[in-house]
Amino acid sequence: MGGGVRDALLNKTTHDLDFVLTRDSQESSRKIANSLNAAYYPLDDKRKTARIIVSTPEGQRQFLDFAELRGNSIEDDLRARDFTINAMALPISQELELIDPLGGAKDLINRKLRACSINSFLDDPIRIIRAVRQAVAFQLSIVPETKYLISESNLRLPGVSRERVRDEIFRILEGPKPETAINILSVLGALDYILPEISQLRDVPQSEPHFQDVYHHSLQTVSKLNEIFHLLSPERDPENGMNWASGYLSVRLSRFRKHLIPHFAKQINPDRTHWSLTLFAALYHDSGKPIASSLSENGKIRFLNHENVGAALIHDRTRELKLSNIEIDWLGSLVKNHMRPLYLTKEGKLPSRRAVYRFFRDCGERGVDICMISLADILAAFGPTLDKDLWICHVNTINHLLESWWEKKSEYISPEKLITGNDLMMKFDLKAGPVIGKLLSEIQEGQAIGEINDKESAYKFANGWLVENYGYISSNTG
Repeated sequence: MGGGVRDALLNKTTHDLDFVLTRDSQESSRKIANSLNAAYYPLDDKRKTARIIVSTPEGQRQFLDFAELRGNSIEDDLRARDFTINAMALPISQELELIDPLGGAKDLINRKLRACSINSFLDDPIRIIRAVRQAVAFQLSIVPETKYLISESNLRLPGVSRERVRDEIFRILEGPKPETAINILSVLGALDYILPEISQLRDVPQSEPHFQDVYHHSLQTVSKLNEIFHLLSPERDPENGMNWASGYLSVRLSRFRKHLIPHFAKQINPDRTHWSLTLFAALYHDSGKPIASSLSENGKIRFLNHENVGAALIHDRTRELKLSNIEIDWLGSLVKNHMRPLYLTKEGKLPSRRAVYRFFRDCGERGVDICMISLADILAAFGPTLDKDLWICHVNTINHLLESWWEKKSEYISPEKLITGNDLMMKFDLKAGPVIGKLLSEIQEGQAIGEINDKESAYKFANGWLVENYGYISSNTG
């Protein structure tokens, strides 16, 4: 029943099936799990719901959810669900005949999303976000009556657990056209209660080269980021939407496809994709601009330090949404450093080895995400006025950074250590402490930029550095 029936009618593959039993749902599902050698999880003892997760040898997972009948009949149960397209069922013990008391199949054919009852959103306000997600995912229009019910129920969103809100937000980011879904949430008045920092970007003006306010620029950055990822993915369609900008990007960066796909496939958290986190950072990359906005003497709008303000905002929002500490730190770093690739872009000149080393020293593998966000940011900022020379320079800069990370890491990013902290302490009669760490870092940078190539040059550099910074000359320099 529910989404499984809907997906079957749409001829879509589904990995989620819902079952309703008249009694003993948890006991029955536990027996089924045992017979399938599958994982069993009780979800809600009060409502007697449970989940079975069946894993295939290929690593795919099938979710089977079980619940007990609500009401006196299956029709009563279906009427208590969220949307008509999800309020359909098939009996598994009789001849397959669609049970559809609210006309969900007709709404699906007519591309309409309709709440099952006037109490749908009052019973569970998380359905507001789910309505938008499913409308975009299945290309449905929300009927006026349901829009009205949403507008009347938005005030209840703060009462929903932050974990449930978080999960719906990331399902939107993982789905098609997340920027469209976020904009619909804004139009319906729900975004104020979900991601208020993004709502507050509306009508915040920007000087050229930006041609949109900060809100629409942020949505466009998310859209462009998805376009870039699909352009560089194995499933790309070279004939679809290719222009000179995407063509140049594809030519210069397609060789990194073999690295980019597994990079974004890695899971920072098993409940969310790496890619959805990057999209979330792209959405928030300019969230600090309203606070940082000021006017220069010539009347140009400036946003000095907006990246640090935005990093603080995304930190607070993701903590409120109960993301993990690793994710919170990761997202803050993406927002804080999103301008750095642009700062490294110089006409006719690639970033120096020192600049490349320091970028990845500070950002690590997050630098890859930052490079992707930077490309999308440029495309979104300039839009149809994109300067060809700037784009070529910027793509070349990103190419140089990714090349350094994936193809020249041992040379430019993390060269093999020539000496250890113990070596330094013995050579210069030093004690363990922060000075040793600083000196080792400086030596590694010297290696990365090609100025230190062996132990002798490392010791010579160390001696000079100690003299310059601490006025210290060791008695054991021979």
